Amino acid sequence: MTTEPTPRWRRLEPDERKEQIFACAARLFGDRPYSEVSTSDIAAEAGVARGLINHYFGTKRELYLEIIRRALTVPRLAVEILPDGPLELRADVAIDWFLDMVTSQEKMWLAAIAPEGIGRDLEVERILEEADRESADRVLEAVGLSRESEHGQELNALVRAFGGMVKAAGREWLVRGSLDRSQVHVLLSKSLVTLVGEVFPEIQRAT
Repeated sequence: MTTEPTPRWRRLEPDERKEQIFACAARLFGDRPYSEVSTSDIAAEAGVARGLINHYFGTKRELYLEIIRRALTVPRLAVEILPDGPLELRADVAIDWFLDMVTSQEKMWLAAIAPEGIGRDLEVERILEEADRESADRVLEAVGLSRESEHGQELNALVRAFGGMVKAAGREWLVRGSLDRSQVHVLLSKSLVTLVGEVFPEIQRAT
């Protein structure tokens, strides 16, 4: 009995094709400066017509901004997968998830936290601020709080300040090699536990 050979390609559904284009663009923008990547390059990398990029994402700039937004925004899934248990366990799992995410898109994440390639204009700054605020909201959700609760704005600001340390620690690990992953994990997980368990209560009492 003979069997048909497995096809080397298959027709992708629209959402799959869109994600394929997105992934290829993120890889190229991570490898090269923004000005050195064209929509033709992205189309060739993804194996699609250039017009399909415009159809799904608009301009190269709009695609790049969406990549930055996604690279720096913690998704709701990251909260949903956290186990029940003490704060220390949840912080440990959350930081482990984050470091896995950074590892999987290292070059793009580093480019996103310092996107000089496109220029730091008002729109880029707005996206960075929105990503920081939304990611801080996810952290608050993970510990049972909300920006809408009493002192929520202050707590969101504290998490955003913690986010600055997260980015700095990522550079020390991925760019300078002065810290390894396990050391960054300890730094961030212990700091998060301290932030939530000790700093939050002090801030809430003081305001």
